[in-house]
Amino acid sequence: MTPSPLRGLALATALALAAAAPAAAETKPGKKFTVAYIAPSLDISYWQWVAYGAKTKAKELGIDYIELDSHNSPVDQMTNVRTALTRGVDAIVMGPVSSASTPPVLRLLKDKNIPVAFTGIGPQPGETDYTSTVTANNYEAGREEGKFVCGLAKERGGNKVGMLSLPQDRENAQKYLKGAKEAFAAEGCDLVQVLQTKGLTVREAVDQTNDLLTRNPDVKAIYGMYDEAATGAAKALQTQGLVGKVGVATADGSPTTVRLLREGVIQGLFLQEAGGQGIEAVQQVYNALTGAPVTKELPLPEPLVTAKDIDSPEAQAKLKRVYPPSAGQY
Repeated sequence: MTPSPLRGLALATALALAAAAPAAAETKPGKKFTVAYIAPSLDISYWQWVAYGAKTKAKELGIDYIELDSHNSPVDQMTNVRTALTRGVDAIVMGPVSSASTPPVLRLLKDKNIPVAFTGIGPQPGETDYTSTVTANNYEAGREEGKFVCGLAKERGGNKVGMLSLPQDRENAQKYLKGAKEAFAAEGCDLVQVLQTKGLTVREAVDQTNDLLTRNPDVKAIYGMYDEAATGAAKALQTQGLVGKVGVATADGSPTTVRLLREGVIQGLFLQEAGGQGIEAVQQVYNALTGAPVTKELPLPEPLVTAKDIDSPEAQAKLKRVYPPSAGQY
């Protein structure tokens, strides 16, 4: 049957419209989001690795990314928030200077209707006006590490343990300590001294370990709440000839503590996903901006790795979410 001229014209018109439609869609501009990552201190490798995860995820999602350093100052932190707003960001990912510093930040961001996700350190207890908090499962990790450290002490013929702690004005540190104390009580160990860091430096941790062992020569194991704590403790033990005689475990993980684990200077790492926290926090604020479901509380597990299983596929996959390849070997 021969098609009519009118039918042929209609078909040609439909084909022309179909061909033109994709071109029109391609030229239509879409919303380009910008996210700011505000770190408590970019002098600390942990927060550099959170930044790596956040920047990597932002690039994957097609989000513009800016980075600001609060230099461990609540005043600088608030200045950074205002700077980010002035620069027109659509969302903020933040490692706060402390949990106590977050209420004024949250009030401002709520007023501006800006999504915010916390990494590593959560907001002050009782605060609810945030998009998501992506941290480690600090209470559970604290309890598991406490149990492990108590075991190290008993293997060495005692039950006295010491702790190199994060500042206790951080909700994550409070959860670590709560879990650890419960484990020590349950397992029959005595926590004889808790020393809080001020600068999260290895030098400080060396000095604190020396002080701990001078005051408590019967301590048989040390609980590190952050990576530099274990590095400092290891240096002190090496200097005093106490490697193996005093056990050490820590949260976090880095190329340095992985090496010390392999060498037997420390006995356990509870791996915290610094990079993974940046990745997940950016995903949560992006979900908030695009109307996708948001997870308000996202505690990531901190599995224990020892020298026996550090090379397992599971441990190696976890390590790749702790720090970037540029930081060092896995």
